[in-house]
Amino acid sequence: MPGRNRLTTPLVRRDGELRAATWDEALDFAVAGLERARGTATTQSYGMFSCSKSTNEMNFLAQKFARQVMRSNNIDSCNRT
Repeated sequence: MPGRNRLTTPLVRRDGELRAATWDEALDFAVAGLERARGTATTQSYGMFSCSKSTNEMNFLAQKFARQVMRSNNIDSCNRT
C-alpha cells in the first residue's frame, strides 16, 4: 500500500500548474519536451549527468542516448570526483 504522500498517477505541468495525467499523456508530454530540446541547439538545451552507482552498461546507454538521439556531447559523471 503506497504511503499517503506517494504519487499514484503521473503529473504534467500545464499553464504553470501540475495536473494529473494518464501514462500515455505523460509519456507524450516527455517526448514532446525532448523533441523541442533536440530541435534547438542541443549544446545549450540538453545535458546528461550519470551516476557512478549505475552499472557500466547503464552509463554506456545513457551516453549513447545523449550523443545519438539528442545529438549532444554534454555528458558528465560523478565518477571523476
